[in-house]
Amino acid sequence: MTERPEGSASRPHTDGLPKTQPLRPSQVRQNVNAKRMLMRLVQGDSPPTAPMNIVDRLAGSPYANPTIQVVGVDASARKTIDFALHLAEVMFRYGAGALEVETSMIAVTAALGLKNVEVDITNQSVAINYAPKDQTPITLLRVVRSWTNNYAGLAQVHQLVTDIVAGGVGRDEAVRRLNEVIRSAKPFPRWMVTIAFGIFAAVFVGVLGGGLGASAVAFGSNILISLLSRQLARWRTADFFNTMACAFLVTFIALMLRWAGVDIAPSIVVAGGILLLLPTGRLVSSVQDAINGFPVTAAGRFLSTLLTFGAIVAGIGVAVVVGTLMGSAVLDVTQTFPDAYPLWGRAILIAVAVVAIGVTEQTQMRLLIPTAAVGIVGFFVLWGVGQAGLGDRLSPAVAAVVIGLLARVVALKLGAPQLVVAVPAALILLPGLTIFRSMYALTVEGGDFLAGAGGMLNAGAIVLGVAAGIVLGDNLARPLTKGLSSNERRRVRRR
Repeated sequence: MTERPEGSASRPHTDGLPKTQPLRPSQVRQNVNAKRMLMRLVQGDSPPTAPMNIVDRLAGSPYANPTIQVVGVDASARKTIDFALHLAEVMFRYGAGALEVETSMIAVTAALGLKNVEVDITNQSVAINYAPKDQTPITLLRVVRSWTNNYAGLAQVHQLVTDIVAGGVGRDEAVRRLNEVIRSAKPFPRWMVTIAFGIFAAVFVGVLGGGLGASAVAFGSNILISLLSRQLARWRTADFFNTMACAFLVTFIALMLRWAGVDIAPSIVVAGGILLLLPTGRLVSSVQDAINGFPVTAAGRFLSTLLTFGAIVAGIGVAVVVGTLMGSAVLDVTQTFPDAYPLWGRAILIAVAVVAIGVTEQTQMRLLIPTAAVGIVGFFVLWGVGQAGLGDRLSPAVAAVVIGLLARVVALKLGAPQLVVAVPAALILLPGLTIFRSMYALTVEGGDFLAGAGGMLNAGAIVLGVAAGIVLGDNLARPLTKGLSSNERRRVRRR
């Protein structure tokens, strides 16, 4: 018998097994493609640690995919940066949020041909760093020190940025148009703004349940506080004391009329008077900044908002103390008021109130009726969800989401930012009567401190819910408004 070599007993017999054939070139290519597809599914299209391109910040904004003007790229970067900073300063002064300012600056610099640009926004300051490769970097900073009500100017700046992104406006033309926006007069004269202040207070008191007498008192007192605020502004009085003086005046007038025997509930008059003193636009912008990743800017605006609320509290407290010393009766802030008008009547009053707010904010004339329509829809949503039993806290937030969504669609359709339509339409959702009752309990009725603090927390929750609802509605409307900016760009290119 033939002996097997050592170790061969453990080896399997393979003579009868099929032989492995070499791979053909086509099979090798298929394997390589399969591996690449698997790697893409696992890792994604870009390395997970790669930084985000700054132009990617435009995704979801009206300025996504800007048209790059390649003629003269980087030839005069300093002039382009100066224009972008000036644009940002104007937008901040007119009430825009940090995200809108940032996206506008990125869109403008990209469309005008600048690369290697970084934008930083911190509360009141805006900085641009331009650092092209192998060249001396440029860093410029602009500080915003004043604000004004000019939603019409903000809408014009929005349209200017849209035209630049569409490629229809060069830098020199853009500078000229921006200067025209700054120099142009506001849509409404001062006397009309003053009358609008009074009209808003009168109709809102009617919505709260006040009669014709209460509305007349609210109209007259708000005319006076508008004139007082304007005079204090001429004397360079700080905003805190300006707001405090206005809150004092409207409360003191209501108390003195009650002391004189006029059968009008002071609380409802004060509630209508202080609503326009509330920093609604600033609060919405601060919530929007916090949600969109600008914590420092949001913190600064929140602090400014809290100071304004503190000024209102101080003004009401001083007026109540002075009124008590003069013999005014103690107010019954727990008094409730039945509806003075039917549902359709209140809807008409809401429309008038929203138009009045638009006039005070210097909105463009063509935006007044659409803004009033959005406000009416929000009012009916508020009424409907209230009837469904969602409660006093959730109902305004739901209505604010609807207002925010409709405001983005309507505003972009008319060539304006969402804030211009959303803020006037949503002001009717704020709990002015709750704020007054809570402030009164905190400042006057020391025994009801916990009730006052609880009321303020409740009012704060409603206000924040309204602001967050507007931002949420804006985000929900983005898929619905992608075509609006592209249609606008096509119209610009045909000019």
